[in-house]
Amino acid sequence: MRRFSDRVMTWQAAHGRHSLPWQQPRTPYRVWVSEVMLQQTQVAVVVGYFTRWMQRFPDIRALASAPQSDVMTHWAGLGYYARGRNLHAAAQILVAEHNGRLPDTVEALVALPGIGRSTAGAIVSLGHGQHAAILDGNVKRVLARHALIDGWPGRSAVQRQLWALAEQRTPGEQAAVYNQGMMDLGALVCTRAQPRCADCPVADDCGARQLGRQGQLPAPKPKRAKPSETLIVLLATRQGRVLLPRRPARGIWGGLRAPPMASGADRDVNELLADHQLRAVGPVRALDAVRHELTHRSMTLQPHHLEVARTGPQDAHLDADDWLPPEAAADVPTPIRRLLHALQDHKTPP
Repeated sequence: MRRFSDRVMTWQAAHGRHSLPWQQPRTPYRVWVSEVMLQQTQVAVVVGYFTRWMQRFPDIRALASAPQSDVMTHWAGLGYYARGRNLHAAAQILVAEHNGRLPDTVEALVALPGIGRSTAGAIVSLGHGQHAAILDGNVKRVLARHALIDGWPGRSAVQRQLWALAEQRTPGEQAAVYNQGMMDLGALVCTRAQPRCADCPVADDCGARQLGRQGQLPAPKPKRAKPSETLIVLLATRQGRVLLPRRPARGIWGGLRAPPMASGADRDVNELLADHQLRAVGPVRALDAVRHELTHRSMTLQPHHLEVARTGPQDAHLDADDWLPPEAAADVPTPIRRLLHALQDHKTPP
């Protein structure tokens, strides 16, 4: 039987993906940005973001010189916002220490913010055309099924097994073709649900297929109850504009704009108003709550709409630039965008 890697590469040439935006052209920078965007995010979502990103930040120097607020505006809606901040920080290091270029070794790349071993391998192989293994979610699934590797891939022992297998099977030459083939195979054929084994180039010696265990491998992450939290959100408006200060660079939604908010366990509406020196004109109205799921916790956003005094010393501490028309707020996280849409639909009685 032909070597595993040969079968994958032959299949990739005939059936793999060749016209994704980051492949036209394929450069180390474009590979880097696409790999980071594709973490925890589907290709169909990433395509539009990637295209807009490259229009605004066509190279590492353009990204490094941009204000972080501009970077986060172009990341808003993709989630996992540390990824955008890390891209910006790494670009600045690359300009300062690497002449604005991505290194061509895994060791040098993993020293940069936000670049792990698999992303580094993709940059080296797909971007620089050199030998390196990768192990993203699609590759883990193909290898776990083919080699019958039990256990959740997030466990250190299982991950070590998968990395050893990935290194062993990545050919010395044409690593880019093989790695692209493995990603495509996992995305298009060896899918999480209902894999198309009849179309798979390595099905004949696949352990999971022989034992009918495709649905069991890779093993899912052990379930744990996620903590939940309720946040009180103040949608303070003045002359048709809503208060949206920029959040600190670190923490949830770092660098994006969001209304004042606090944990419902620590603050009530009146206390939050006092914290931000806001004085309501008229009643404070509760709007419908919005649920939002993060990786490690569930959130319920409970918005409260209030009109504040149009002029006066009570809000002199607020930056005028923080008052924005709801429809003009581009750099806000997805759940806040939902609240702003609800605010626009909300009819305030006379």
